[in-house]
Amino acid sequence: MSEENNTGNNLIWAITTLIIVAIIAGALYYSGFLGGTKKSTEKIDINVTTPGTR
Repeated sequence: MSEENNTGNNLIWAITTLIIVAIIAGALYYSGFLGGTKKSTEKIDINVTTPGTR
């Protein structure tokens, strides 16, 4: 009886550990630490002109 309880307890801890690791990995991925979301650089087109001489 004790061995069955130990096996079930190990299974619960294994599933709990996997869930916690998945949550941490997802948080790191979406924060951009693991390259999940790429920071988009906004390009601005600027045309500088000087007044023409007559």
